[in-house]
Amino acid sequence: MFMILSSFSSSFLLFSFFLFLLFLPTSYCLTKPANATRRHRLLSIDYYAHSCPQLEQLVASATAQQFKESPISGPATIRLFFHDCFVEGCDGSILIQSKPGSGVLAEKDAYDNRYLAAEAFESIRKAKALVESKCPGVVSCADILVIAARDFVHLAGGPYYQVKKGRWDGRISKASRVNSNLPRANSTVDELIKLFKSKGLTMEDLVVLSGAHTIGFAHCEHFVNRLYNYGGTKQPDPAIDPRLLKALKMSCPQFGGNSDIVTPFDVSTPFTFDNAYYGNLESKLGLLATDQALFFDQRTKPVVQAMGKDKQKFFQEFAAAMEKMGSIGVKRGKRHGEKRKDCSIHMS
Repeated sequence: MFMILSSFSSSFLLFSFFLFLLFLPTSYCLTKPANATRRHRLLSIDYYAHSCPQLEQLVASATAQQFKESPISGPATIRLFFHDCFVEGCDGSILIQSKPGSGVLAEKDAYDNRYLAAEAFESIRKAKALVESKCPGVVSCADILVIAARDFVHLAGGPYYQVKKGRWDGRISKASRVNSNLPRANSTVDELIKLFKSKGLTMEDLVVLSGAHTIGFAHCEHFVNRLYNYGGTKQPDPAIDPRLLKALKMSCPQFGGNSDIVTPFDVSTPFTFDNAYYGNLESKLGLLATDQALFFDQRTKPVVQAMGKDKQKFFQEFAAAMEKMGSIGVKRGKRHGEKRKDCSIHMS
């Protein structure tokens, strides 16, 4: 689930190229809670039409430059957006730095966020600085993160969709609240459905948002048990294609491997936002256990198949699911939020 990881290395580049050659393709609900509707009404596409009319162009300028300089910024920022929304809501709380000597760690420093890429935070910092230079004290960091995530989806080849705005930045950021609000790499489908439902998202949203794994990378530790000791059997996960298993074992030994090695979620088109992720699941080429489980579970399998057959349908559904996720736990007004000048520091 959105474990979109940190940095490139020479080892990864060689490994991903090997995977690309190896798997070169030969062809290619639950009811929405009432409060979700209320949250949607709090936001609007033209929220900054008068106070900062050039907002989207400013953020687009920053994200385009960042993507050119560091393509990993794309999947990293999408992951950052997911982690922000699932903990305390979409309020930019993931951007806060822990205060030295306070004894309380911010979300960013939670163990489960240890692989959030520096490039993602840098993307938001640059976009915020540019926006502040033109519209000081007007636009929240939370809104900039939502816009930037959309921009990176599009820059990687995915859909461009309108983003509703009007979020305020949250006043609370605690590492202790992270663990129970994020999925694990080995979560069951039941656990995933329950977690997403708690955020006002459906089973269909779960499958569609998992499609963000069409780009991005994961560290070996998130799937190494699938390669050597799946479910305590001391055997590989039988749901992994033998070719993928062999390739993964070359870079991810059971013990003593390089902790910096990352591998692509999507072995066929790892740098392009498309629907190949779903076809990979049908071919037993899912990297994480949580990804592959979506194809074998009879509740989610039809959605996987539908998204794999129609890229445009996936794009439409993904845009809609991102809007729904972007409405989780929205803060409004000085009583509940703030407008930070520096996204990493609370106003007071």
